[in-house]
Amino acid sequence: MSKASIKDVLNVLQKEPSFSSNIAHYRSIDGHEAKYESFPKNLHPSLIKALASKGIFQLYSHQREAFELASSLNSFTAITPTASGKSLCYHLPVLQSILEDDKTRAIYLFPTKALAQDQLADLHELIEASEESIFSYTYDGDTAPGLRTKVRKSGHIVLTNPDMLHSGILPHHTKWVSLFENLKYIIIDELHTYKGVFGSHVGHVLRRLKRICNYYGSDPIFICTSATIANPKELAESLTNSKMDLIVKNGAPAEKKHFIFYNPPVVHPTFGIRRSAVLEVRDIATMLYREGIQTIVFAKSRVRVEMLVTYMKELTNKKLFDQTIMGYRGGYLPSERRRIEKGLRNGDIRTVVSTNALELGIDIGQLQACIMTGYPGNIASAFQQAGRAGRRQEEALIIYVAQSMVLDQYIIEHPDYLLGQSPEEVRIHPDNMFILMDHLKCASFELPFSSNETYGEFVVQELLAFLESEGVLLKVSDKWHWMTDSFPAGEISLRSASQENVVIIDRTIAKETSVIGEMDRFSAMTLLHEEAIYLHQGDQFQVEVLDWEEKKAFVKKVDVDYFTDANLAVELKVMNEDGAMPVGNGEASYGDIAVLAIPTIFKKIRFDTHDNIGSGKIKLPAEELHTTSTWLSFNVPEKWGTSKLTDVMIGAAYAIQSFIPLFLRCDRTDIHVVPQVKAVHTGTPTFYIYDSYPGGIGLSEKIFECWPELLLKATNHVSNCKCADGCPVCIGAQEAGYGSKKEVANLLATLAGR
Repeated sequence: MSKASIKDVLNVLQKEPSFSSNIAHYRSIDGHEAKYESFPKNLHPSLIKALASKGIFQLYSHQREAFELASSLNSFTAITPTASGKSLCYHLPVLQSILEDDKTRAIYLFPTKALAQDQLADLHELIEASEESIFSYTYDGDTAPGLRTKVRKSGHIVLTNPDMLHSGILPHHTKWVSLFENLKYIIIDELHTYKGVFGSHVGHVLRRLKRICNYYGSDPIFICTSATIANPKELAESLTNSKMDLIVKNGAPAEKKHFIFYNPPVVHPTFGIRRSAVLEVRDIATMLYREGIQTIVFAKSRVRVEMLVTYMKELTNKKLFDQTIMGYRGGYLPSERRRIEKGLRNGDIRTVVSTNALELGIDIGQLQACIMTGYPGNIASAFQQAGRAGRRQEEALIIYVAQSMVLDQYIIEHPDYLLGQSPEEVRIHPDNMFILMDHLKCASFELPFSSNETYGEFVVQELLAFLESEGVLLKVSDKWHWMTDSFPAGEISLRSASQENVVIIDRTIAKETSVIGEMDRFSAMTLLHEEAIYLHQGDQFQVEVLDWEEKKAFVKKVDVDYFTDANLAVELKVMNEDGAMPVGNGEASYGDIAVLAIPTIFKKIRFDTHDNIGSGKIKLPAEELHTTSTWLSFNVPEKWGTSKLTDVMIGAAYAIQSFIPLFLRCDRTDIHVVPQVKAVHTGTPTFYIYDSYPGGIGLSEKIFECWPELLLKATNHVSNCKCADGCPVCIGAQEAGYGSKKEVANLLATLAGR
């Protein structure tokens, strides 16, 4: 089939009434030429030969700058778009150092095993072309026992992930002496993925790594690479506790990109429900397929990926074994993923439907178009997805298809939010006391602490004394030694702030069980109660049994058209107040709170329409959480009775929570909004916003700083919503139709000082 150009396809789309009538906005962004630099004078001849074999005879400006910074022993962070050759920013200086000194070692850290495997293939290709003897290996849970000794003793470059570094390498550092004595480089790829709880944990893993390096007499350089975020230098320095230089001038070329913001037609005017975004994406992707446009479609779950692949094969009369339309998601075997990536690079696959697994820097070659099924959740992810199209010398088409959700409809109404401003900040909080204490135990296990030693930027003598009083450490002379038989790293998950996690066990297949995940106890109350629908990488599982005492949830795979949402009866007690400021006609505060939560009932909510289709009781004991919170208290007219005020505050809380991801790089479940008509602490109506994690991870503190902007966004959205009297797009499905939309908008406007 002949391959159409993007200009031809744009003409077809604009002339097709069923498509053009739903275009909410169109924008084109011009490309730019590449900025080149010559090879550094000292670049090893073998590397010049290897680059030439790949058709590279000069470097992009940011690659040359990276080489110079590394050569002068400066740690740095390189922030450039997708497909801008970031990997050469660290491959070249690392390989150069190994060729200059065969003892040199490097650790490459990737957030996932799949990305490490992909980068290993790219690195091997470069090494083979150089015809030099440089040994690089992945080291993760899949590494064969027989190969592990070889990796430890002779691996110049070890590619791994934070979880393996935390539990498989650092606690056993005595087996890695040759690595730690000669470690010159620590590479952290996809820096932007280290956020929140995970990023805070990884920050401590790196502090432990630096402490062990210091013990063995090495002082490695950090090289970080990332997609575009607002605070890359701050994040890298916070993660590594090291001073960083910053590379932001991108020398890679970019072609023109055409953005279409597409809003599916309304099918239920009263409730503002639009046609399924999945069905719209199916039709658009099928049209692009027939035009010969190589396309990537991003869907939010594995279930949707498989649905779209099946739909498209039906519409294009393709058989199930046809290889031109493929899905790509977690759960596929590595060999199958490699085959799909190769098919995309050589053009055999014309359409791939993927979860965000292909957002990261896996090489999939040149694509012409990208379709996003809904807002990915943050600007950085949207940029990553859009960057998958037009990767080399051709114009690109990006179509954003909105869902009937608050953020999706906000983006449709305000395209400049996506196109006209920089991505969000990414923050971590290594000073979270729960996380700090966990890793202090790990660090004590790895090496004794002396009485005057600091841990990273933390003075920890009092904390070590506390661990001694708990019987975990023993002080002998001037050193604290680990005293128990337990292995602390094995009990600590990098993905959670709580030690007491509920293990999730899949028993879909009779007589076969496998652990597929874990969750902190507080979150498990609402997400893993019996009959809950647990979503794991897009698959749906129903919780059959929750053994609360043994901390085990047994689940079984199901295929249903709903998800579950649980209600908590929450008691909040302010422990201390750290700050306050006036906001509108109220007052915002920030501090520590204790949350006593009792799960009561759960609702079954249908996908897309968000209709309530059933409910049930939850039988679990109360759970207490100590965390950080911001709260906003205010006075309201007495004519609003308690019942009316309750309905209005629930609708306002829905709108407020929906807009929090615009201000924080987080998921909706990372933070809770609780309205109270008469709060114990203030005696007045109050909205509490608190972190979902023990000790807090800084989310509510950030909201404390931007209450006015958050309230204004929510006010404008509710006021301008086109529904008659409330809908899932503005104040929530449960509040719609009760005459409360106007009152919700008025309350939010008053709080915002309008």
